[in-house]
Parts: sequence; structure tokens; C-alpha cells
Amino acid sequence: MRDAVDWDLAIATGERFAPQGPHDDRETAAAAVRQLRRASERAVQPVRDVTGLEAPFEAHRSVVVGRRAWVRSNVEQLRTVTAPVADMLAGTDANPVVRAVGSRMSAVQMGTVLAWLSGKVLGQYEAFGAEGRLLLVAPNIVHAERQLDVPPADFRLWVCLHEETHRVQFGAVPWLSSHFIDEVHTYLGLIDSNAGSALTRIVSGLRQRPRADEGGLIDLLQTPEQREVLDRLTALMSLLEGHADVVMDAVGPRIVPTVDVIRERFNVRRQQSGTLDGALRRLLGLNAKMRQYVEGAAFVRGVVDRVGMAEFNAVWTSPQTLPRPREIANPSAWIARVLG
Repeated sequence: MRDAVDWDLAIATGERFAPQGPHDDRETAAAAVRQLRRASERAVQPVRDVTGLEAPFEAHRSVVVGRRAWVRSNVEQLRTVTAPVADMLAGTDANPVVRAVGSRMSAVQMGTVLAWLSGKVLGQYEAFGAEGRLLLVAPNIVHAERQLDVPPADFRLWVCLHEETHRVQFGAVPWLSSHFIDEVHTYLGLIDSNAGSALTRIVSGLRQRPRADEGGLIDLLQTPEQREVLDRLTALMSLLEGHADVVMDAVGPRIVPTVDVIRERFNVRRQQSGTLDGALRRLLGLNAKMRQYVEGAAFVRGVVDRVGMAEFNAVWTSPQTLPRPREIANPSAWIARVLG
């Protein structure tokens, strides 16, 4: 049976449309790669000191990549995470719409979105990959530091602190990756095969939500059951991103001299986007997700300020101790439920 996505075509599409990076000479590019590798290693101990979490150092694998390599990695991760539900996604009698759309169209759509994202992402931990690598996207990091006009060495270390925190989260919490994947499978298992009901939700959603920045097309396509699962996934992602932001800012003043300037300028950059860029963010619902990441950092700070990092680490005990969607905006409720 044909896969729901032509994975090779997805990679080819993403690689073809991935934007070009800075046009540096070979020596400048090689120097940036070396410095990023050193920065990723330098970030290990400070992150361990602040978080109190330990992930085996021998599992520390950081790879400096370009935009095309980032696309390939993400296609492979998506292929891995959807493998158990591949037959359902490929199109069975219960899913005629998925079958009709075809694997090639899905591949082109996936590749196009990943190509756009490949010019935005600074780094990523392969949570769903077999190797569990830290990917540092060199052209995006170099472009961002020049756009922000901040010291390259400081900015590169600052980025590595964030990504190392993600490695520690998954490396020190053995159940986290499988839980994440299980939630994704639950979400995919709830895909609505009825085109008419999907269209009705889009029209109804547009009527009830006239402001385009309040959500994306993906939100309008969801069933209520899917939205419930996505709320849990968003709460988890908000926790992970917020935790990484808090850690990088806690470590930063110790080893990154210009951390305050970097944070201030980075936050301004995060809020700004051109017309097309902003339209794509709204379409995909990324603006709403970015606000939730800010709430994730507020949640972590709210708990840590009250009980300290050691008590906060109870959040990593089991899926039941993760913050619920409503608790992300209410740290006191999580403290009362989990810490009693």
C-alpha cells in the first residue's frame, strides 16, 4: 500500500525550496561551525547545574547542519513518528479523503512548509529520531546574530544553552519521548475522514473567529476530540520551551556577558515579521503557539520562584505530573495538585 506521504518527494521539495543562507567564504563558514561545536559542549555543565537534571554526556551528539539537512532530519522524524498509523493515514475504506488527496500532494505540502520553517529554526533536538542529536542550523544562527547585531560568540553559546536544555529534558526523563509520541498517535488516530464535516468546521470557525491572528487553518480543521489532545500537546511543548528559556536566562549572566541585550533584541525580533511571513504564521497558527510558549516560561518561573528548581523537577516524574492545559496559566494550581 502506498504511504500517505511520498517521503522522498517531501525531502526533494523541502530541499529545493529551502532558502539560501549567508554567502560567506569557506573559512568564515568553517570557523562558525567550529565555534558552534565548542559552544554546544560548553553548555553541558551549566545546564546540568541549573536544572539539576543529568543526561549522559556520552549521548551528547551535536551536529552543525544547513537548512537542507534540517529538512531531511524532520522528514525522517515525521516518518518515524507516524509509522504505527501509516496504514490509516495512507487511506483505508474509512479514510477516502486521505486516499484521494494522494501521497504526492501531501509530500509537496509537507516539503513546502518545512522549506519555509528551515529558514527560521536556530536549533532542534531530534526527539523522535533514533540518534537523539542536537541540530544547530548554522546559516540561521549566523543570519540572526547579524540581524540582531550582537556578539557572535555570545549568541551562539546562548542558543546552545537552550538546545542543550532540550537534550537534557529528553535524556534525563526516559518516558518523555514515548509519551510525546503516544499523544501524537492519539491525535492522528482522531483524523476526521468526512470532508463535509471538515468544511463545516472551517466555515463555522471563520464566522466565530474573524481575527486571523487568533488561530490557524489547522485549528479550524480539528475535531473537538483532536483539539483536546492538541491542548495537551501544546501544554507539554509550552513546558519544554518555557523551561529551556528559563534555564538559558538563568545560566546566561554567568557565561554570556551580553545576555540582556541578546534577550531584549531577540524578543523584539520574535514579534516582528513581514507581510508574507506573518500570513504564513497566522495560517499555521504559529502566532498563537508562540504566545503559549511565553506562557510556558511564565509557568516555570512561577513555580520555581515559589518552591525552587528541585521541587519544580517533580514535573518530570510521570505524565500525570505534567501541567494540564489550564495549569500553564495558573502555576499555583499545578503546585496544589502535584506538590500538595
